[in-house]
Amino acid sequence: MQDLLSLHCQYYSQNDPRLSPHEITEYLKTLTGWTVNENLISKTYKFKNYYQTIAFVNAVAYIVHEQDHHPEIKLTYNSCVVEFTTHSINALSLNDFICAAKINNINKVTEE
Repeated sequence: MQDLLSLHCQYYSQNDPRLSPHEITEYLKTLTGWTVNENLISKTYKFKNYYQTIAFVNAVAYIVHEQDHHPEIKLTYNSCVVEFTTHSINALSLNDFICAAKINNINKVTEE
């Protein structure tokens, strides 16, 4: 299995292959707290206050902009739900797991 943190997202066209259920299961095992629901993966992050939530969202925005792979983000005062899918193939791709891993990595910093 590849180290997701060392990878960069790539462009997918609608003809590119989708991840198999086995690949999805294996990649999901490497991501703490993420769940799969049909064609998306998601995780809810909890924070002490609004400031920490917004700081986290800004860090996520930086990473996903750099990767050119953007999630759906839903936020409240002290929580943030991040959801990934690859719209161009209408399924999960390696890009979704790369970004999830990078976000989990930044969250380690915000939790300390």
